[in-house]
Amino acid sequence: MKFALRIAYDGTAFYGFQRQPDVRTVEGEILRALTRLRVIEDAESAGFKGASRTDRGVSAIFNVVAFDAAGRPDLVRAEVLNHHLRDVWVLGVAEVPDDFHPRFWAKSKTYRYYLVNEGFDRWKMEECARLFIGEHDFSAFARLEPGKEPVREITRVEIEERQGYYVIEIKGKSFLWEMVRRMVNAIRFCGLGLMEPAEIERMLNGDYTKKVPPALPEGLVLWHIDYPGIKFEVDERGLKKAKRDIFERYSRALTRAALLGDALLQL
Repeated sequence: MKFALRIAYDGTAFYGFQRQPDVRTVEGEILRALTRLRVIEDAESAGFKGASRTDRGVSAIFNVVAFDAAGRPDLVRAEVLNHHLRDVWVLGVAEVPDDFHPRFWAKSKTYRYYLVNEGFDRWKMEECARLFIGEHDFSAFARLEPGKEPVREITRVEIEERQGYYVIEIKGKSFLWEMVRRMVNAIRFCGLGLMEPAEIERMLNGDYTKKVPPALPEGLVLWHIDYPGIKFEVDERGLKKAKRDIFERYSRALTRAALLGDALLQL
């Protein structure tokens, strides 16, 4: 039987998604739990694959992994898996066709970036953001890997202003390495008056000498992936543990932010 798991994780607890020797990764944490429960023997024999290899520090509320459960398919439940996982939560389980691939079957991906308000000109931010919509060569806004096609299509860029911060939401079929974080920094620079829309336009047309550096990874979250025809079943007991764990992190972060905010007011 082949399963897909919808997973969420706190990226600050890991050295990225992809498993690496001697460091803690999201993929490594999931494989540890699956092999410990004898759901799978190892990653290779199970055909273990992920939808998105997020960078170190990047979180997810909707990433997906898939594998063949040759051992104990009865244990592929959020309630069971979440008991054996740390800083990763299974939010849904789906039995999928044998040829399902979490990356290639994805119709689109949506990322969110949380950006502290530095006194931005929102109109300028939105003017720059609109330039990214459509099909472009994103070489100036990515860390290119050898042989990777730099042309990508962005279908939506939305900017929402909240109390003290902005949420930038970017949707597309697929993304290059660091592409979202570099796009966000370009929008940020426009909001600060450090870049102009015409400069973004020239860079998208290949006219540049320097690339835009990436924004910090901790503000980025993989928010959603579209899979037509795939339904992830929610395990309420497993979801309850995820909510409790995430609230604890939220509570600690909010307390720390309040402390530092008051400290700033005293300076």
